[in-house]
Amino acid sequence: MTAKKQNHTESNQSSPRNNGGVYEIKIKGLLDDHWQQWFEGMTLKRQESAEAGQDSTVIRGWIVDQPALHGLLAKIRDLNLTLISVSEIISTDPISQEGEPNGEEKNPRCC
Repeated sequence: MTAKKQNHTESNQSSPRNNGGVYEIKIKGLLDDHWQQWFEGMTLKRQESAEAGQDSTVIRGWIVDQPALHGLLAKIRDLNLTLISVSEIISTDPISQEGEPNGEEKNPRCC
């Protein structure tokens, strides 16, 4: 009797191709517009706060898969930026990739 091999394509885990989504990455400090080129295809939104030291920048956009997300986080680390949070945005509109305006936060990950 031969042992059956488990078919990995039928597992309950999703395919790496299906892990893409819209993410918001919040970092400490205000980044100027020229930083946009470092985060290709992402939007940068500065959030100034009246409280000292609470200014932040939100980097938002479509990330194709988990390796791309880790690459972006490594870039943030390499630039010596302080990571505040990473959130995946889920859109109720299946056509919208930007998750706006119907987006809601899913799986917030805080540092």
